Amino acid sequence: MLKRKRALASVAVIAVIAGMGAPAWADTLQDALALAYRTNPSLLAQRASQRSLDESIVQARAGLRPSVDVTASANYAHDFSDAAAGNRNSDGGGVSVGLSQTLWSGGRIGHGIGAAEANILAGRENLRDIEQSVLASVIQAYADVIRDVEILRIRQSNLGVLQRQLEESSARFEVGEITRTDVAQSEARLAQSEADLANAQAQLSVSRAAYAAVVGQAPADLEPMPVLPGLPSDFDSALDVALIENPGIRAAGYSLRAAEANVAAAKAEYLPSARLTASYGGATSDLGRPGDIADNTRFQAGASISVPLFTGGLNRSRVAQALERANIAQINVEGERRSTLQAVSSAYAQAISARSTLQAGQEAVRAATVAAEGVRQEAQVGLRTTLDVLNQELELRGAEVTLASARRNEYVAQANLLAAMGRLEGPDLDVSLVAYDPADNYNRVRNRGALPWDGVIEAIDRIAAPPIVPANDAEDAPIDARLKSEITRTAPGS
Repeated sequence: MLKRKRALASVAVIAVIAGMGAPAWADTLQDALALAYRTNPSLLAQRASQRSLDESIVQARAGLRPSVDVTASANYAHDFSDAAAGNRNSDGGGVSVGLSQTLWSGGRIGHGIGAAEANILAGRENLRDIEQSVLASVIQAYADVIRDVEILRIRQSNLGVLQRQLEESSARFEVGEITRTDVAQSEARLAQSEADLANAQAQLSVSRAAYAAVVGQAPADLEPMPVLPGLPSDFDSALDVALIENPGIRAAGYSLRAAEANVAAAKAEYLPSARLTASYGGATSDLGRPGDIADNTRFQAGASISVPLFTGGLNRSRVAQALERANIAQINVEGERRSTLQAVSSAYAQAISARSTLQAGQEAVRAATVAAEGVRQEAQVGLRTTLDVLNQELELRGAEVTLASARRNEYVAQANLLAAMGRLEGPDLDVSLVAYDPADNYNRVRNRGALPWDGVIEAIDRIAAPPIVPANDAEDAPIDARLKSEITRTAPGS
C-alpha cells in the first residue's frame, strides 16, 4: 500500500513539475501513441482479457477428446443378520482405469466450438474498440496540452502588454493627459489578466496530468499536431466505411453468430449421443490380500447410445432461452448500427463546425491584430481613449484563444470521426508501429492437447446436427434507407 501511495505521489509530482517547466527535448504524437500502445493499462488489461477468452476454444474442443480416469475403492461391511453365526465382518476394494470417447453428440460439441470461435472474434472487435478509445484519448490529451500551452502564451503576452499599458497610463496621468479613471481601468484589466494567467496555468497542469495518465509519462515540448491519415472526403463515404469496419457493429454481428450457434446446440439436446467406453481393473474381497487385485483383473469395452426421452421441460426451456438471447443479439446489431450512425454524424458535424470556426478565427485574429495596432497609434495622438485600447486588446486575445481552441476541436473531432469509422488503430496512425495481433495467441493455444482424430470426431459430430439458422440477415442488412437518406441530407457540407 505504501509503495502504491508513493507511485501515485510520483505521478502527481511529475505532472506538477511538467506544468511548471518542460524539459528541453520534444515529443511527437507518434511517440505518444507508440508509448500508450505499449503501456496503457486499459489496453493491456483488454489484451489479457482476450487471451483469457482464447482459452474457451480449448475448452470447447476438449469435448472431441477422450476422458481417462482412475478409480480406487475400498469398502467395509458388518453383518448383523445371522445372530447364531455371530457378527461377521468383511471388506474389499478395487482399482480400475476407465476411458470414454464421445463419437457423436448430436452437434452439441460442434456448435459449441462454433460459438466459442464467434465469441473470440467478438472479443477481438472489443479489443479494437478499446484500442481506438485509448488512442483517441491520447490524441485529445496531446491536443489539449498544445492548446493550453498556446493559451498560456497568449495570457502571458497579454499580461506584458497590459503592464506596459499601465506604465504608459501612469506616465500620461502624471503629465495630466488622462484622468485617474483611465489609470484605474488599466489596473482593473491588469488584475483580470493576472487571474486569467493563473487559470491558464492551472488548466495546463490539468491537461499535462491527463496526458501523463493516458500516455504514461509527462509531456515535454510537444511538436505541432500532424495531419491525421485516412480522413474521409464526405459524409457518405465516412458512413459507408463505418457500417463495415466499426468494431461495435462487427462485435455485435459475431455475438449474434455465437447466439445462433447456441440455439443450435440447445436443439441438439433432443438428439441421441453415442460413446465408446473401456475399462481395465481388478478387485479383491479382502483388503488384507492386495495381490488378489492382480489375479482378478479384467478388461471391458463397449459402445452406448443415449436417447433423451423426458427431461422435465429442461431442454425446451434451454431452447427458448437460447432463442431469446439470439433475439437480444439481433436487436443489439441494429442498436450498434444506430449508435455508429450517430457517432459518425456527430463527429463529422463537429469537424465541419470546428473547421469553419478555425477559418473565421484566423480572419478574426488578423483583423483584430490590425485593429489593435491602429487603436494604439490613434490613442497616442488623442483620437482614442485608454478604454478603447484596453477593449481592443481584450478582443484580440479573445480571438487568439478562440483560434487555439478551434484548432484543438477540429483535430479531436477528426480523431473521433476516424474512431467511429473503425480506422483509429495503431498501425493506421503510425505505419512503423509494431501491431499487437491477438490471433497469435489464439493460434498458439487452439490445438493444445489435440489428438490425431479430432477432425474426424468433429466431422462425425456435425452429421445430422441441427443447422444454424439465422434469425434473419441482420448482420449483413443495410441500415434503414430512409434513416440514412435523412441523415445524409441534413449532414453538414452535404
